[in-house]
Amino acid sequence: MKNQLVLKELSTAEVKERLDNERAMYQKMLMSHAVSPIENPNKIKESRKNIARCLTELRERELKASK
Repeated sequence: MKNQLVLKELSTAEVKERLDNERAMYQKMLMSHAVSPIENPNKIKESRKNIARCLTELRERELKASK
């Protein structure tokens, strides 16, 4: 819940930057998990959810702008 509040306060460019960083980190975690199991595999799940939160926030802003 706190993460969503932070996203709403950021500008659109900052949300896009965070999305790119989160996607890169997610890919890196997947690759390292495939080679050797990472210590906390729940971080992969958390990263996927953060990506979805960013995409949702961007879509909401897009819909507000089109009205």
